[in-house]
Amino acid sequence: MSYSLQGMSLVLHHLGFSHTRPTYTLENAYPVKQQTFVEDIFPALKKLLNEEIHHILFQDESMTQDYQAIQKTWFLKGKQRIIPTYGRHQGVKLIGTLNYETGEIFCIEEETYDAAIFLAFLEKVLAHYSTGKIIMILDNARIHHAKLLQPFLQANQHRIQLVFLPPYSPQLNLIEGLWKWMKEAVINNVFFSSTSKIKQVVHSFIDAQNTQKDVVINRLCGRF
Repeated sequence: MSYSLQGMSLVLHHLGFSHTRPTYTLENAYPVKQQTFVEDIFPALKKLLNEEIHHILFQDESMTQDYQAIQKTWFLKGKQRIIPTYGRHQGVKLIGTLNYETGEIFCIEEETYDAAIFLAFLEKVLAHYSTGKIIMILDNARIHHAKLLQPFLQANQHRIQLVFLPPYSPQLNLIEGLWKWMKEAVINNVFFSSTSKIKQVVHSFIDAQNTQKDVVINRLCGRF
């Protein structure tokens, strides 16, 4: 008995198999701490939302480079798209927050990432959310723990508090989904002749999502 490729695929499908790529996991992650965040820490924060806490923000940085990332898409056989490149590694550096309750994206562009830049960003976040207590959930990057931040955080403890994710847990930071969505939607498989054009499509994408916050909430915030 012999099977065609399509027939064998159908057999495997009926047996419950799926033809998908494996996913990565970080070897140094702490599953117990991740579970504690998902089952205990974040639910406790949500209970306080609109009472003691007025804004829950997921924060992260993202570098969008101009090396024309290639991803799979549909082509006619023998007519695969050829995407030119300059072979450079310029790009756009973003720092942003995703509001868990409203779906609002607050994002700025910077030339570099360091503690002083992050401190300035925190000041901008306080100005943007001018009232209410902010809980900012973020990863353990060195600039997020810098001593330079401590006087500011102490002086503004009634307004902002940093809550750090377990180490090596990018899947728990909801704004990571925004960066992935953006790159898939407007960056990958596209040739940009200049960094300014990357900036234009990136900011246009973010502006567009801020006009459809319900879509953002359903796509990014429904996991927790």
